[in-house]
Amino acid sequence: MKKRLGFALMVIILVVKTYAQENYNPITTAAPFLLIAPDARAGGMGDVGVATSPDSYSQHWNASKFAFMDAQFMVGIVYTPWLRELTNDVFVGGFSFANKIDERSAWAASLKYFDLGEIELRQTGDADEVPTIEKLNEFSLDGSYALKLSETYSMGVTLRYIRSDLGIKSVDLSTNPVNTFAVDISGFYQSEEKNYGNFNGVWRGGFNVSNIGPKVSYTNDGQENYIPTNLKLGGGFDFILDRSNNVSINLEFNKLLVPTPSVSVYEDGKAPYKQEDVNFFEGIFKSFSDAPDGFSEEIKEVTWGLGAEYMYDNAFALRAGYFNESDLKGARKYFTVGTGFKFKSSKLDISYLINASDVKNPLENTLRFSLSIDFGNSY
Repeated sequence: MKKRLGFALMVIILVVKTYAQENYNPITTAAPFLLIAPDARAGGMGDVGVATSPDSYSQHWNASKFAFMDAQFMVGIVYTPWLRELTNDVFVGGFSFANKIDERSAWAASLKYFDLGEIELRQTGDADEVPTIEKLNEFSLDGSYALKLSETYSMGVTLRYIRSDLGIKSVDLSTNPVNTFAVDISGFYQSEEKNYGNFNGVWRGGFNVSNIGPKVSYTNDGQENYIPTNLKLGGGFDFILDRSNNVSINLEFNKLLVPTPSVSVYEDGKAPYKQEDVNFFEGIFKSFSDAPDGFSEEIKEVTWGLGAEYMYDNAFALRAGYFNESDLKGARKYFTVGTGFKFKSSKLDISYLINASDVKNPLENTLRFSLSIDFGNSY
């Protein structure tokens, strides 16, 4: 049964995509799995992480944070069930490793794997027929370097290899796996701890322009798609109440640096909109001013998330957050809650998503887990 659900999953995705294109104008890209938040810590705070304190999963959010990591080594392992209400063989998993070289620099590597399960194909529909099994998956392999340019600011660069294999070869031989490379450029600011009367505080800020890379094609007909080049920009503040109690508030904005798609038919009778075919580099700059309805639509292409984290004695955490996307651009809206526990050098994080939109979320009614281990010298 679960194998058939893999095929049903693809049908649902196509139906949702068609509905969205008829009524709205969301931006779609190749390899969208690159934007999936991998870890349960960020997952409990509304999927924000570009300006939070460094952790094992900074590779996805902002690699320049590694220059501020406290431990010499960080290891992270993640597992997130996907569309659990429909099937049990689709998931996002990953592994990360970071090494603080010295007081100013660090390097890291990570793997993200998106398993879309197996699909059973039969020619006749007869249950006794030996089926053809198709396996669909995507993954990325990253390497990054981060360097402190001052006591409070660092920058990082990430090189990423991407492979996306979504073609059913036994049905359509014209489909091909995508193999490409992309680059991230990021920056991170972390102030010195200062006194603000009844509490101390630390300011943080960060940006990350991720997945800068060429257009790709899944077919032999020459049609190309942008990969999800994305801008993250955020800030946060830590309220250090005393030696045992710390509250962090974080706000983050995201925008896909991909041109707004063409619109062939508007429901209200407006004239169609035709998007020019430009390369990925031109598309990055064009994405800020090409929406058919001008600035009002450009703003709708910006998503935002708000997250909070309470930490007790650096051993127990409670988290909550909210994520918002315009109804015209995908309508993702959800609340998140989470918790975290530290056992010596190991940390276990758990998060849960509560959907607040009429559009189904693939993480509804799903617990997300991530495990991290810090060891080596302390900085």
